[in-house]
Amino acid sequence: MFNELLFLAHVAAVAGFTLFSLALGKEALTATICIFSILSNLFVTKQITLFGLDVISTDVFAVGGILGLNMLQEFFGREIIKKTIAINFVIMMLYLAMSQFQLWYQPNAFDTMHPHFDLILSPMLRIIIASVAVYVIVQIIDAYLYATLKQIFKNRYLTGRNVTSLLFSQLIDTILFSFAALYGSVESVLHIIMVSYCIKVVVIMCNAPFIAFAHRIFSRTHHHDII
Repeated sequence: MFNELLFLAHVAAVAGFTLFSLALGKEALTATICIFSILSNLFVTKQITLFGLDVISTDVFAVGGILGLNMLQEFFGREIIKKTIAINFVIMMLYLAMSQFQLWYQPNAFDTMHPHFDLILSPMLRIIIASVAVYVIVQIIDAYLYATLKQIFKNRYLTGRNVTSLLFSQLIDTILFSFAALYGSVESVLHIIMVSYCIKVVVIMCNAPFIAFAHRIFSRTHHHDII
């Protein structure tokens, strides 16, 4: 039960920081999206039991990043989305390269932390590369889908548009990442996909009230920026 309560608090914290970043402006929201990407990759091997299912703990960050992307597009327009996706890609590649540089350094006799860094980062090269590629692909898909929904519904139904785009983009994310990063190393990729997507659906539904709150509070504040 502790994990489940912590999970709900985690979702609330990620959504809360996303909204706070939105209030600070597009630069802060872009930075938050990039941080979520790094955290999602750093902790991707952390496994927990949630609602009786064995899952990874980073799905909240993945959904938070796409939620931030949708908020960015909603309140600041499509042009900033292209720049944010490009910035996020550079930041992810920077994280990948710099983490490997740190592992390549030969530790001295006083270094007690290198084995721990090596244990965490060495096995993750395939996972990180797969995650970077999939994350960028999913961000592009979500950006176009969200823009299409926004145009179809003429800026109405913010919560419904966000939930729809999140559900679809996270389904694509789960399928692509599971095959790219886990195929051949787990017994059943299909099982991983189903379990992971179920958790993401819970996260998305928990985020819905925060999306409605964002519309009520920030639509007037950022009305001049909406495209």
